[in-house]
Amino acid sequence: MRAATLAGVGAIALWAFLGLLARDAGAVPPLQLTAMSFAVAAVLGLGVLALQRRLADLRQGPLAWAHGVGGLFGFHALYFTALALAPAAEANLINYTWPLLIVLLAAWLLRLPLAPRHLAGAALGAAGCALLLGGGAHLSAAALPGYLAAAASALIWALYSVLARRFAAVPTGAVAGFCAGSAVLAALAHVAVEPTLWPRAGGWLAVLAMGLGPVGGAFFLWDIGMKRGDPRLLGTLAYATPVASTLLLCAGGFAPFSAPLLGSAVLVAAGGLVAARSGGGLPAGRRSKTIG
Repeated sequence: MRAATLAGVGAIALWAFLGLLARDAGAVPPLQLTAMSFAVAAVLGLGVLALQRRLADLRQGPLAWAHGVGGLFGFHALYFTALALAPAAEANLINYTWPLLIVLLAAWLLRLPLAPRHLAGAALGAAGCALLLGGGAHLSAAALPGYLAAAASALIWALYSVLARRFAAVPTGAVAGFCAGSAVLAALAHVAVEPTLWPRAGGWLAVLAMGLGPVGGAFFLWDIGMKRGDPRLLGTLAYATPVASTLLLCAGGFAPFSAPLLGSAVLVAAGGLVAARSGGGLPAGRRSKTIG
């Protein structure tokens, strides 16, 4: 379990680079950038499966495909919709309820014991996220559709993550197919609602890096972590993503360092330490149900 949880931590670390790489990609519309990144992940993933003669990993039932493609594409589509219909601060703040939802849903849907330290750690992480993202946030009735889209994106990602354990029989290699399906849907959505703007020369490297990392490799690692690791701990640690992302933007000269950022980092780190001290393991003999 520890190795699988560390794989999930690897996904969180890769997601921290998303903002920096998106900036390096230039003025590429978000759905187009998503489609391109997922396409890179799909090509590389399918290539690895072909070399390993494991293309049979893609032969999954409709429920597995609905879970995989629905989670990956549904989250991104709703998140971008939220950013289009609501101010970024509010949309991000609502969207980042997904780590707390993972902690709570793991207890409800997977029947995992939820200790006070899990809740305390998640609360500290949520406070750090709110401190970082909530500055200047003001809810307004006019942006209600955007708020609902942000909440829906958070719920979809939390359900995708937690329910991955119910699809434990689905090999992680199938994520390559889910990335391919998400790339097709993102491309169709892009053609419907966005102009096409190609990256500059250096921007193509950023797109490739996104497909290798935060919009590609991270999903394979997250699949391992959610299926065989501790979703309660990973949900708490996921609050590190916006903080680490902002720190990287500061290091790259795209954002200023600030006192709220430092406070957020302290709160998120404290939350992770509290949750990690809670034991982390599943009760002996507990097995997750699978859906074939």
